[in-house]
Amino acid sequence: MKRFFIISLIIVFGVGGFLWQGVYLAKDPTLTKEQLFLIEKGENLFLIAENLEKEGLIKSKCFFELHIFLKGTQANLQAGKYLLSPAMDVTEIAQKIISGDIAKIIVTIPEGFTVEQIEERLGLKLPGENLEGFLFPDTYQFPLGVSGKEVVEKMQANFQKKTKDLEITPEIVTMASLLEKEVETKEEKELASGVLWKRLEIGMPLQVDAAMETYERRGLPERPICNPGLESILTALYPKESTYWYYLSASSGETFFSETLEEHNIKKAEHLK
Repeated sequence: MKRFFIISLIIVFGVGGFLWQGVYLAKDPTLTKEQLFLIEKGENLFLIAENLEKEGLIKSKCFFELHIFLKGTQANLQAGKYLLSPAMDVTEIAQKIISGDIAKIIVTIPEGFTVEQIEERLGLKLPGENLEGFLFPDTYQFPLGVSGKEVVEKMQANFQKKTKDLEITPEIVTMASLLEKEVETKEEKELASGVLWKRLEIGMPLQVDAAMETYERRGLPERPICNPGLESILTALYPKESTYWYYLSASSGETFFSETLEEHNIKKAEHLK
């Protein structure tokens, strides 16, 4: 009887140890390079486990199936593209798939980027018309293989979110885009905004270097020239009144304001050598 008990203990601990190492020890801790693993919509636990084993990510599909069954999370496995490696144990792989921690790209779109520049950075064509000005500059996380349509939707939704309490018009966005390209600091943008709105009111050409059409015709450009950030949008909405009618953006990044054309021309001679 005692011998039978000892043998039973050995079997229990042996099986338990086998299952434990299969679940909690990675297949190969030295293979840390991640690879893309795809789960299609509609794939069940057994197919996912089989594919994990085939791609050399786990020791056996049985360990993955057992772990998921014990957790009761069969229905929580999510489709998507995942970055996994043989250095991850079954619990880590399962947690990624259960939580939907899909492979992502992180990209920063700077303030003032044009649609064309955004397309170049992402390597995507962005579909739609009149996008310029309404793709909010920010740092984004996109799923690997994101489409241009998804990018546009996310960036426009972010624009709406960031400006939802503001009285936004196409003219405000166009003005903000000029300020974004022309002036660097918030204080200077506020002053430049005041100058440009005053010029518009009296029909004086804006003569903004970043939009040469403003030298040839009166009024704002027909559409925004870039995608402005929130600071530029706010300064377009809330200009600062002053006695200035002219400003000069020097190559140093500094902006010089003048009350008269004569004063403006003197500053041009001084700072645009």
